[in-house]
Amino acid sequence: MHAAALNSPRLQRALKVLSNGRPHTTRDLVRKARVMAVNAVISELRHHGAEIICTQQFVDGNRRFFYTMTKAPIQK
Repeated sequence: MHAAALNSPRLQRALKVLSNGRPHTTRDLVRKARVMAVNAVISELRHHGAEIICTQQFVDGNRRFFYTMTKAPIQK
């Protein structure tokens, strides 16, 4: 995988949303961080050392994915 630099605006926006340590849905991240391909963004953040848990839950009969950052990457 070729991850973007951690200082990229796209990854920084995602980090800002995830930094509160609470679960965020894919839709939350698309809207609040203005990113697409959320799974790729999460993979890039993990590449830089972030620990992000992904869980799925059924909400109103629909499957939702929730991302929770438990450890932020070390920013240089």
